Amino acid sequence: MWPFRRRTKQQSGPALPLDWTMGDPAAGALFEALARRDWRAARDVLVTVTDPDHQAFCLYAAGRVPGVQEWIGEWADAEPRATLPLLVRGTHAVHWAWEARGGASSSLTSQEQFREFRKRLTFAENLLDEVAARDPDDTTARAFLVTSARGRQVDRDEAARRFADVVARHPWHRLAHVQMLQYRCAKWFGSDEEMFEFARSAAAKAPAASGLTHLVAAAHLEMWLKLPAGEDDAHLRDPEVLAELRAAADHSVRHPEHGRYPGWPQPHNNFAMCFAVGGDHAAAAERFQALGDLVTELPWSYLGDPGSAFTRWRRTVTDSQG
Repeated sequence: MWPFRRRTKQQSGPALPLDWTMGDPAAGALFEALARRDWRAARDVLVTVTDPDHQAFCLYAAGRVPGVQEWIGEWADAEPRATLPLLVRGTHAVHWAWEARGGASSSLTSQEQFREFRKRLTFAENLLDEVAARDPDDTTARAFLVTSARGRQVDRDEAARRFADVVARHPWHRLAHVQMLQYRCAKWFGSDEEMFEFARSAAAKAPAASGLTHLVAAAHLEMWLKLPAGEDDAHLRDPEVLAELRAAADHSVRHPEHGRYPGWPQPHNNFAMCFAVGGDHAAAAERFQALGDLVTELPWSYLGDPGSAFTRWRRTVTDSQG
């Protein structure tokens, strides 16, 4: 989420559009309702979404709807006893905060951007804390507090507490694990060793249906992103790395129990890029075939425009297969 972008590489060919809802009907209906500023329709969608992972995914996608903070207070005013409008407002405000910061590194981010970022993120956390206080069973507000932990620069104990609050209620929560992996990255508050330990530990414990084994692919992509040109692609081509990625794929995207849950394209895109850049084009072609045109922002935005990078690599691996 909201990466520090690396150098861009030469792009060619038509770009595919990003679908933030990844084809999920409920997420699509929520996105459309918020886009037309219809909080009643948004409420009617969300009350039917009871699975913790599905709710978090819907609200993660809804964070991309522009202008929500301009009017969402109307819903909170209309239903002051309900937590749902606070949840929508707070989760959206997390993305709204990162929009103010931008995707550049700290050295290229202005003090004005940082001030607005902190202001919006504090606003988001106040709303999410209120949801968590009023709803002891909530997982979504707590998962987004794991996301905001990086921006608020909370210490390691506090970040761990936030993550524990989520998994105590839903052990394999997808969004919480993805965001905690980011916290453990060297570019934030961890190290390469911590990042891989977290990814591998989750992969070893999680059932195939959870999809969490794709954290191993995400960790290797973070390492690729960190390394200088030449060493980056070599990392993914390393035989031991490819072996680990193949084993992780076998326990997630290539496993019959993995299925097509809300947000399923993200793990497939992670593995597609790992295998494509790593030289296992047969494995990459399988993932591209499963995806169709469902490109995700990450990891392809590390290469510039995600739709262009996706299509370029898809063409490369397809051509290599004859």
